[in-house]
Amino acid sequence: MVTSGKDQHSSLSCSTDFSFRNLIYQVSGEELLSLLDKEKLCVYAGFDPTASSLHLGNLLQLCNLKRLQDYGHRPIVVLGGGTAMIGDPGGKSTERNLLSSEEIEENIKGVLPQLEQFLDFSSTKKDNSALLVNNASWLNELRLTDFLRDIGKHMTVGQMVAKESVRSRIERPEQGISFTEFTYMLLQGYDFLQLYKLYGCNVQLGGSDQWGNITVGIDLIGKIGAAKAYGLTSPLVVKADGTKFGKSEQGAIYLDKAKTTPFALYQYLLRSEDEVVGAYLRYFTFLDHDTILDLDHKRSTNPKARDSQYRLADEVCRFIHGSEETEKVLKASKALYADDVALLTADILEAVSGDVPKTALGIERCKAGVSIVDVLEEAGLAKSKKDARTIISQGGAYLNNLRITDSQYLVKPEDFLEDRYVLLRRGRKEVHLLELSQ
Repeated sequence: MVTSGKDQHSSLSCSTDFSFRNLIYQVSGEELLSLLDKEKLCVYAGFDPTASSLHLGNLLQLCNLKRLQDYGHRPIVVLGGGTAMIGDPGGKSTERNLLSSEEIEENIKGVLPQLEQFLDFSSTKKDNSALLVNNASWLNELRLTDFLRDIGKHMTVGQMVAKESVRSRIERPEQGISFTEFTYMLLQGYDFLQLYKLYGCNVQLGGSDQWGNITVGIDLIGKIGAAKAYGLTSPLVVKADGTKFGKSEQGAIYLDKAKTTPFALYQYLLRSEDEVVGAYLRYFTFLDHDTILDLDHKRSTNPKARDSQYRLADEVCRFIHGSEETEKVLKASKALYADDVALLTADILEAVSGDVPKTALGIERCKAGVSIVDVLEEAGLAKSKKDARTIISQGGAYLNNLRITDSQYLVKPEDFLEDRYVLLRRGRKEVHLLELSQ
């Protein structure tokens, strides 16, 4: 696992580190920043198991919890086994699909190991050992009449409607919001109250879309617990086009390597645009401030080197999947995108076959030879045969890392490594596997 930020720049205060990394979007009381530097607080973040894996967007809050633990605060991870049955309307324009209890249990089995790998849950850390709790343990035991009488009476409908997550849905009459999702904020607020009562937790973390839900909990603790509680939100993690990461968003990047392989994660981060890579380095890595600033400078003076992207992909891949898996990824990446044919082996092509687009070529067809022009077009690396010839003439076509300069070249069975794969590449970025089939 990567070295913690605390270890790398222990002279910096917690609030200074969070400010540098642009992790403070909203804070319910400015005194919280001072408290983070002077006291040992108990803080929590919640994750609803609506899928069997967390995704890259969730990683921000996990990193935030780790940073706070490194500074001596006690983190609590709340697994939303209860709230997942309701569905958070925040950030969604339509009603979520309700999950069955069996689906939620299966998702929990997948998510639990991911939560446990990022924080120190060992009992040896005494005052700031992380806790993992499931809100189903109290939400599923609630009596409806007791909840409405003891909790519901403290929130007016006007206050709830004013929350952005609700108002944005009500303003879209074709979608609206069900009473089920309308109550979500009360349940999350009740979580905060329970954590305050059980563990003295008085700080909740979340993305900026959670602000309304967080303030409900702050109000409940103030009214019922007669105590001061705080909320701190971070910006949503967005792509260069402004869309956010999410489980239900197209092309979600998961932390489970069975859903998103380490190679796919590495390549995804390596393709990060200059507009967002600086933010990702701050959000997802524990690099010290000087290193990040140096990468910012290199990016502005020599963007083509992509130093920031390479460092981001390496750091995050090691943090999520460990050094051994990352070294395999680096070896595969070097082989696929290098000009050295000796680096390319059938084992490497087999390892990345699930991450790279493939086209099957029948062995009988290949015996006679298949035009490289036709292959480039069929693989989608060229828009047309004319485009394929242009790519070849400009030196942009590679077969098994060897540049093809003859548009009359024929792909034959002997081109396939161990009678299995051929690596077809256009330029430095676009790769495609040809698979020999019967």
